Amino acid sequence: MGSYNSGVVSTLSWRQPEIDMRTLGITALAICLLNLSACSNSPEGDLSRPQNVILIMTDDQGYGDFGFMGNPVINTPNLDEMYERSATMARFHVSPVCAPTRANLMTGRYNYRTRAIDTYIGRAMMEPEEVTMAELLGDAGYKTGIFGKWHLGDNYPLRPQDQGFDEVLVHRGGGIGQPSDPPGGERKYTDPILFHNGERKQMSGYCTDIYFDAAMEFLDRNQKAGEPSFIYLPTNAPHGPFQDVPEELYRKYADMDLRPAMVGDASDEAYDRFHDDTARKFAMIENVDQNIGRLFERLKASGAYENTLVMFLVDNGPNGVRYVRELRGAKGGVNEGGIRSPFLAHWPSVLQAGATSDRVVAHYDVLPTVLEATGTAIPADLQLDGRSFLPLLRGEHVAWPERAVYLQWHRGDVPVRYRKFAAVEQQYKLLHGDFESEMPPSEPEFELYDLQADPSELNNLAGDKPEIVARMKRDYDAWFDDVGATRPDNYAPPRIQIGTPHETTTVLTRQDWRVISGENWSAGSLGQWLVRVAAAGDYGIRILFRPAPTAGRLHVKIGGYEQSVAVEAGAAEVSFDAATLEAGAAAVHAALTFDGETEGVHQVYISQLSE
Repeated sequence: MGSYNSGVVSTLSWRQPEIDMRTLGITALAICLLNLSACSNSPEGDLSRPQNVILIMTDDQGYGDFGFMGNPVINTPNLDEMYERSATMARFHVSPVCAPTRANLMTGRYNYRTRAIDTYIGRAMMEPEEVTMAELLGDAGYKTGIFGKWHLGDNYPLRPQDQGFDEVLVHRGGGIGQPSDPPGGERKYTDPILFHNGERKQMSGYCTDIYFDAAMEFLDRNQKAGEPSFIYLPTNAPHGPFQDVPEELYRKYADMDLRPAMVGDASDEAYDRFHDDTARKFAMIENVDQNIGRLFERLKASGAYENTLVMFLVDNGPNGVRYVRELRGAKGGVNEGGIRSPFLAHWPSVLQAGATSDRVVAHYDVLPTVLEATGTAIPADLQLDGRSFLPLLRGEHVAWPERAVYLQWHRGDVPVRYRKFAAVEQQYKLLHGDFESEMPPSEPEFELYDLQADPSELNNLAGDKPEIVARMKRDYDAWFDDVGATRPDNYAPPRIQIGTPHETTTVLTRQDWRVISGENWSAGSLGQWLVRVAAAGDYGIRILFRPAPTAGRLHVKIGGYEQSVAVEAGAAEVSFDAATLEAGAAAVHAALTFDGETEGVHQVYISQLSE
């Protein structure tokens, strides 16, 4: 949990909108905006801050997977209605991939400051000293809950319950269907094994339905107790794998012509590949939409509808090249199709339906926006990169500064200057989209686009406007140097802590190991986990691995403890009853050797033994 000096203001200081009221008409909403005391008799109480804040983010949905975005085939009636009732940001940006977006969103800071710089093998773990939206809103009196995908660390002190969330129902890792799956829960979107406040729990039903059910129960429980709620609902849909999707919705899209949503190669062979995959993704998306409809119905039934702030966004571009309106690009890329998201803010008692702004904002602006909406002061010692865009959502004419939003993604332990980056200003965008791990020794070939005239990024102006390229490159260099100097060991992953009362059994998975050899978390690779043993003593160790094809040996080393045992052919796990570990920083090595080959294990369970 982050360390900070908290401060809460009791009411929000509203600024009068500079709007021609003769044009808009003197509506009850306008009266509320100009004088909140006029609405103080609302059955939902003081409207100076929302009774509830609900933040919904889908995984890999992309910019164009909505009816309200003009998608010609997908069915999202509830989100379409939400869009009509909401204030929106027309140019909202996210990171090219998911964990960086989540770090920006939760902290209001560039993810390069937070250690969460990639999506796996130890690089998606967020520094525990970062202060999260849940911590700040919890301090302001909100009960806080997360239901779905965290993807910023699975072990103490990195879990959501360590970072300010009171109620936690999540899967591990970056998604169901990855090496972090618990045994017996592999690839299960239906009847998944999830983790409720740290405890493994067998669930019944489809994962997205489960998250929304739990969130609504949390909301109801808090409302009955007279307490406001902050709910973070980050679904893992429509992230893959795709074999386990709502069957009725899948059949619906499987029977449809999906070519209107297809981009690129239009051959029959390409369409056959696109069709089944996309039918499954669209089924997952429509299921999310159905749950959002259920959520709004629950808010209406409970009387919390008018004064609940519900926000919706996606975490990155679509998982596959498909419809993104006039944009181009997809997940992982820094063209606009890879880094743009809708942003809907639904708060009927305060925000006017249809209000919109074209100012450039991003994921790290959401936290300060929520803090302003809830009347929560930003701690004096907390450095934020974002700024509140609540005045823009309220339709106010405010001086919005000219600034650039920086978005970059990389593989590798340390970011490379200019590699896979975009600098987005109100008019111009500078980017270098190549993904090579080593940049060329000479100056890379930058691309420059005028997004106001050319939102599709088709006309590269870099050769015509060298002075703008030079200025934006200089500003990017200053940003890259600044975020990289946040900490002395800025890009080193945080260590997992073992032997604390907060987590009696630590489960180490390939999601967070550091690769020694091989390809990332693939079956034959070898890695280690960086840990800190909080308390010296005896520990039980259970190690799971791929069934050994022949007899071999399992070798484990944790700090000064080392053990090697024989493994029979076909065996898939080994346990050690009492391993004596010393306190302090250590690396956990566990590998299986057979037929002259060595490969890493699947998962390691370390439990402190009672005295």
